[in-house]
Amino acid sequence: MRGVLAPIPCLVAALALAGCMGRTAPVAIAPAPMVVAYAEPAPVRYDSSYHLDAGDKLRVVVYGQEGLTNSYAIDAGGSITMPLIGPVPARGRTPAGLAGEIAAKLRGGFIRDPSVAVEVESYRPFFILGEVAAPGQYPYVPNMTVETAVAIAGGFSPRARRDHVTLTHTDSSGPARLVVPSGTPLSPGDTVLVGERWF
Repeated sequence: MRGVLAPIPCLVAALALAGCMGRTAPVAIAPAPMVVAYAEPAPVRYDSSYHLDAGDKLRVVVYGQEGLTNSYAIDAGGSITMPLIGPVPARGRTPAGLAGEIAAKLRGGFIRDPSVAVEVESYRPFFILGEVAAPGQYPYVPNMTVETAVAIAGGFSPRARRDHVTLTHTDSSGPARLVVPSGTPLSPGDTVLVGERWF
């Protein structure tokens, strides 16, 4: 009899534990921390589709040819002048298009299979005129707007007509002049004109 009763307390304990395990109680789960990411506006990249013009300064890399790798400024005639090949027209070309033209000229009797890269080292300046503290010519930096151009020029003068800013932009179709809001993006070579109020 004793041998039969001995496993009973073990069996009762096992059933009690099984009963406890079967019960579901509310469990508090801490929510995962919320991660909020603020996307920066994508930077404006002019290198791929940007059209070159006088005043731009370029870095031309001819791989394996240190004597040809250098910085070149586009002159008033719209060209850069390189050793061996002389003047290369750059105005209106993209950096990739200019790299292709330089490679073609080098391939014509100088280097068997040239590899050329062109990047804009510094952009041509922009101009700001009219009712600002310091009108003039300023270096262009990517992602500029009309508002940042006005700030660079010392801000609006007391007589400025802040709601009448004219932007002159020239592209392959010719010059265009528009009255624009302050958040309008600026391109190298653009001219900003801040009008004057009469009251």
